[in-house]
Formats: sequence, C-alpha cells, structure tokens
Amino acid sequence: MNHAQYLRDLLRPLGVYDLTAPFNGGELDAQGEALDGVLGRLEDIQKEASLATAEGWGLEKIASLLARRPVATQPRKLAAALAALLRISGDSFTLAAINDTVTGCGIPAVVKELGKGQASVSFPGVAGEPQGFEELKKIIEDILPAHLGIEYDFWFLTWQELEDNFPSWQSIEDLELSWTQLETFVEFL
Repeated sequence: MNHAQYLRDLLRPLGVYDLTAPFNGGELDAQGEALDGVLGRLEDIQKEASLATAEGWGLEKIASLLARRPVATQPRKLAAALAALLRISGDSFTLAAINDTVTGCGIPAVVKELGKGQASVSFPGVAGEPQGFEELKKIIEDILPAHLGIEYDFWFLTWQELEDNFPSWQSIEDLELSWTQLETFVEFL
C-alpha cells in the first residue's frame, strides 16, 4: 500500500473530508508521494547501517573509519572482514582470538604458533601468493602482537604433486600454462 492510500484510509472514518475532491485528493497524493520517498530512503539507510545487511556505501563508510581497508571485494566477504576487525579488543591476544580477528584481512588466513616468539600465517584455499599481498601483510602485522616474528606460508604445486598428477611433460605443456600458472595449479588437481 502506498502512503497516499494509507492517508485516505486514515482520514475516511472521520467523515469530515471529501477524499474524492481534487484539492483534497491532490494534496494527499503529494504528501503520500513524499512519504513514499522518505520511506525508500530510510529503508536504504537501515540496510546500509548494519554490517549484516550492508552491500554498498555503508560498507565503504565503515571501511573508511579503519586504518586499513580489507582486500575483500565482494560485499558479504568485506562485511565479514570488517566485522572481524571491529571485534578486536584489548584481550584479543589468544591464538583463537587472533585467528578470528585475522579474517579481517579480507581472505581466509590462519595463524599458528611456532614457538620462541614466532608465528606462521597461511592462506588456506588460496594458491600462490594472495592477490594484494602487500596490503594483506600490513593488515596482518597490525593485528598480530608486535613482538612476534611472522613467517608467511604459501601453497604451491610440489614436484611430487606434479609427478603424481601428470603422466608426462607433454601433458603439462599441452595445458599452455605460464610458470606462475603452473605453480598455482594446485587448486585444479
């Protein structure tokens, strides 16, 4: 129901107004149209004001409040990354909390303790060096405690996987892959 009809239904029981008269009906139509526009704008603001539903300008506004923007490009992944960054608190230094927070870089990442002040960061499901790695590295290093040495682990095709999955060099050459494409061919095996 539009607001013009709503206003008519609201005033009809009073019996005071001639709702079919051009001057009354025109005024109700104009006011109803204005209220329809306000409602549409309020619905957009309500949607974009929450990370759970935002898909556009709301995500960008929240991202602009942070020192670094997650590298995620899809709206839902960006919203999840922003939510992870906003969960950071003063007691976010347990391994579980760090792994929850490090998802704020915008792609799946896992931190493991190596002992003696060292940590390893890997990117499960991402072959090779992730796109936008320099920005990812800055975000991760902002999240992890400063006293930790950080080692980054990347997923590349091993010689054993190459031998196990290809019968000959010719079968590899038939794929017409560059060296970089071959190194990251792990996700297709």
